[in-house]
Amino acid sequence: MRERLERLLGTRKGLVLLYAAFLAAYLGGSGGRLLHHSAYNHFVYLADCWLHGRLALAGQPPNENDWALVEVIKLRDGRVIKGSFSKANLDRFYPLSGPPTTITPDQIESRGNIRYVSFPPAPAVFMLPFVAIWGLQFDDVLFSVLWAAMNPVLLFLLLRDLARRKYSKRSAVDDLWLTAVFGVGSVYFYAACVGQVWYTAHVVGVTFAIGFAWASLEAARPWLAGLCLGFGYASRTPMAFMFPFFLWEAVRMAGGWRALRERVPRDLVLKLLRFGAPAAAVVALLFIHNFARFQRFTEFGHTYLNIGWADRIQRWGLFNYHFLSRNLACALVLMPRILAQYPWVKVGQHGMSLLITSPNLGYTVAPHERSPLAPGLWLTIAAMALPGLLYQNSGQYQFGYRFSIDYMPFLAMVLAVGNRRLTWVFKTLLLIAVAINLFGAITFDRFMQFTYDDSFFPNGNN
Repeated sequence: MRERLERLLGTRKGLVLLYAAFLAAYLGGSGGRLLHHSAYNHFVYLADCWLHGRLALAGQPPNENDWALVEVIKLRDGRVIKGSFSKANLDRFYPLSGPPTTITPDQIESRGNIRYVSFPPAPAVFMLPFVAIWGLQFDDVLFSVLWAAMNPVLLFLLLRDLARRKYSKRSAVDDLWLTAVFGVGSVYFYAACVGQVWYTAHVVGVTFAIGFAWASLEAARPWLAGLCLGFGYASRTPMAFMFPFFLWEAVRMAGGWRALRERVPRDLVLKLLRFGAPAAAVVALLFIHNFARFQRFTEFGHTYLNIGWADRIQRWGLFNYHFLSRNLACALVLMPRILAQYPWVKVGQHGMSLLITSPNLGYTVAPHERSPLAPGLWLTIAAMALPGLLYQNSGQYQFGYRFSIDYMPFLAMVLAVGNRRLTWVFKTLLLIAVAINLFGAITFDRFMQFTYDDSFFPNGNN
């Protein structure tokens, strides 16, 4: 039986069946969500803006959840200023460019606002042809589910490539278990099922993380690695920090860091240039798009989010050490509430620890063998995790620590190259993780009796 499964997984038919299996899991987890678009289909609105030659929404958004709001102030002296007022000091105004200024009510002749989609735009690019046909009614949930089922297949192919290159001693069945850790044994499961702007970004971004990791192996495909890095950043900004893995591999193939002390090989320089060029091209387009909207190259719009805790963004910025302890707690120690009566369990809006939703990840720190890839993988994971740990938002509202999705493919690679045998304990933990994440996929943002508001992390300046 195992031999037959091994042979099947090495064929195109096996890959199609693998896609179908994960698609069935995500369709089942989505359920009734598939019947209509989500309430937070921001990327559909962004694609619609482009199709109509606009950078901003034509009117007010359908809700007030994570849209950028830029106020347009016409002063009595004839000047028009765009920016946002302070939430703490109502006369303090932060223009799109330049220093803050004071604007009192008697100086204002009129005021209005412009609304923007504030997320990196890559998912909207891929939605364009569908939005051109179905308009704002395009179903972002179905789009996410169909796309999401691709990623476990791509990860499986990446893990098999590690085995072919002798970095991993895993069989195809072993790699199938590791693929399941990612696909249904982590918070990727529920993220694949709900649509919504935040989760669609994760689903699309992971595709480019996997592509980047594959292209970076032995620095064999620098152009593709750079392109995936650029599109990853265009999906989720923390994916800009994937770059250490390519650098590690490029230097390793050039003889290691000690060899560079004597001379820098021409081949290494060429690889870095081929890597950087496509990434820079994508980033340049993103910067132009940002500047056209917010007069700043690196501003995607999150500074202008119209949310209840905008004051803490103005006080501390989007990234600050101030948020580290809270985010570490969300990532590593938050637990559900266990009750003595129905509904028996409740999950806080900040989610649960990775050690609960993905207990198999504990094996990443206990490899059986040292791998030459491991340092580069861990550097990349640390670099990608840091922005989320310093971010002003923990990722809420979430079932588990969703920012981990960005670097989950690299953690799967660590599991693969560690070559520790997948014992019955590992497999039992995976089955438990699947049950936990299936519960999340079914209940998240739908059966609210299983959720509670985390008073431990109140909104505001925390």
